[in-house]
Amino acid sequence: MKHPSLAELTARQQVLQVRAAQERSDFSLHFEPLEKPLSWADKGVDAFHFISSNPFLWSSAFAVLAHYRPKLATKALAVGWGAVKLFKTAKNII
Repeated sequence: MKHPSLAELTARQQVLQVRAAQERSDFSLHFEPLEKPLSWADKGVDAFHFISSNPFLWSSAFAVLAHYRPKLATKALAVGWGAVKLFKTAKNII
C-alpha cells in the first residue's frame, strides 16, 4: 500500500480548501434573503429573555395598565392566563 507524499497531501489540502470556500460562498448567497428576518427573530428572542429575566418590568407595566385602564388589564390578564394554561397543557402533551 503506497502512502501519499507530502506534496500530494498539500495539493489535496489546497483543492479541498478552495472547494470549501466555494461551498461557503454558495451557502451564504442562498441564505442571504433570510438574514434580515432571522436577525429580527433573534432580537425578539433576546427581548423575550430580557423581559422574562426581569419580572419587575412586566409586573410594573401591568400595574400601570391596571391603574389607568382596568377593563383592558382584566382582558389582558384573562388572555395571558389562558395562554399560560394552554402552554402548560401543550408542554405536558409534548
